Amino acid sequence: MEIGSRSDVGRMRGNNEDCCKVVPELNLAVLSDGMGGEAHGEVASQMAVEGVSDHCQEWVNDPEAPLASEARSDLSEHTNRLISGIRKANGRIFETAKQNPTHRGMGATVVAVWVNEQRMSLAHVGDSRAYLLRSGELQQLTADHSLVAEQVRRGIITQQQADESENASVLLRALGIEEDVQVDADEHLLMEGDIVLVCSDGLTRMVTEPEIASTLLTHPGAQSAADRLVELANEYGGADNITVILMRMPTSPDGLLVRLWRWLMKPL
Repeated sequence: MEIGSRSDVGRMRGNNEDCCKVVPELNLAVLSDGMGGEAHGEVASQMAVEGVSDHCQEWVNDPEAPLASEARSDLSEHTNRLISGIRKANGRIFETAKQNPTHRGMGATVVAVWVNEQRMSLAHVGDSRAYLLRSGELQQLTADHSLVAEQVRRGIITQQQADESENASVLLRALGIEEDVQVDADEHLLMEGDIVLVCSDGLTRMVTEPEIASTLLTHPGAQSAADRLVELANEYGGADNITVILMRMPTSPDGLLVRLWRWLMKPL
């Protein structure tokens, strides 16, 4: 799997509250967008990223390592480990903010992707997103936990109104706000050539989804595509920190159709 990543402060912020981590040997990617300003959102995002990745690495090293939450029977061990890691990170951020007056009010989003062969585990809280580009079509895999996104889902406002709303940054769910947090999790089967994009809202508020898809299609390298997406967000104003992780599934030399033909021609 080819992986590329980049995080940038943008053009309007004094510090970068985004944080991301890629663990190539595990095909694991974790991204977090901190919030809290002077309450040290960058501390919360780093705690989220390190907490989730360390929790997953711990389980790889020790399969008997306990989960921080009850396992869901409908999900794989990898996905349950992501949920557990996120809930554990949430508790640490909450307690840190509670005990340290200068950190009160800090919080973070998180989105984590873990690819095990063809199966992708996905877990998230907040409005950082995961997308899948397949056969030229870009699909959002996560649902934003924000006020305007919920209003769109309920038919109260249109997507255009949500994009222009002053409440676009108001989250209904984030790490560190409460002692426990609900984590959305899902699993997807990946195909050859699929591209998984994980990003903070500093990208999606600046660059449209058609432009994102076009960039992924015209930049064959994962790192070059990640760099170009960040450059585009800055060209359009760079109003927020921008973080991008790209994971590209390999394509076999033969291709799917050739392998299918060989399977059909095998003698009975």
